[in-house]
Amino acid sequence: MADPNQEDELAGTEQPFVAHLVELRDRLIKAMIAVGVVAVVLFAYPGPGALYDILAAPLVAHLPKGATLIATSVISPFLVPLKILMMAAFLVALPVVLYQVWAFVAPGLYSHEKKLMLPLVISSTLLFFVGVAFCYYFVFGQVFSFIQSFAPKSITAAPDIEAYLSFVLTMFIAFGLAFEVPIVVVVLARTGMVSIEKLKAFRSYFIVVAFIIAAVITPPDVVSQLALAIPMCLLYEVGIWAAQIFIKHTQPPQEDAATDPSK
Repeated sequence: MADPNQEDELAGTEQPFVAHLVELRDRLIKAMIAVGVVAVVLFAYPGPGALYDILAAPLVAHLPKGATLIATSVISPFLVPLKILMMAAFLVALPVVLYQVWAFVAPGLYSHEKKLMLPLVISSTLLFFVGVAFCYYFVFGQVFSFIQSFAPKSITAAPDIEAYLSFVLTMFIAFGLAFEVPIVVVVLARTGMVSIEKLKAFRSYFIVVAFIIAAVITPPDVVSQLALAIPMCLLYEVGIWAAQIFIKHTQPPQEDAATDPSK
């Protein structure tokens, strides 16, 4: 039980509701400015067209000689590169956006909550980027090579640029979120919703769940399914290990006192 005489860390930090709304508005404006600035820089160099070429490189490398992507809509060659530009600008500016979110919520957190939240925000961002990079540099090449190996010789592949963008975004989101498995495990364990022992006991069931998710989200090929399911299983183990460390180092002061045999 907490000491009633212990001073509240947040005493005197309360703000009127209007002040919170003003601060939220300012944080959102700063985040939007960051995304806008990055978008302008990327528009100047390398440019929307070059960004799409970079995104399409894994597919183009596995197309038959002379084949290219096509645009079935008149406005697609203009809109699709702009969508890529905004997506890239948001990803590059994501650290600034997350900092604004952190700066808004941090004053309302206790010190032990800050010890939990800040590492989770940073690690979740890094894991999402790692998932996207893993998908782009490894999975795409394997998937497109596997698909083209089954294409009949009488068919010339000419994917639509909008369909390819939709496929890429789906895969990026799937792998980015899949790499967040350790964060979910840590949060579940730290909040007390699931114990470490239950997480370990659920290990065999999670392997089945991971392969089911991979089969539903990824294209119907063995390569992409294994590429998603296997990292999820490994990251689940990382999450259990990380949860034990977080639980040990992010306990509230009253819990520390209650578990200390010398008090």
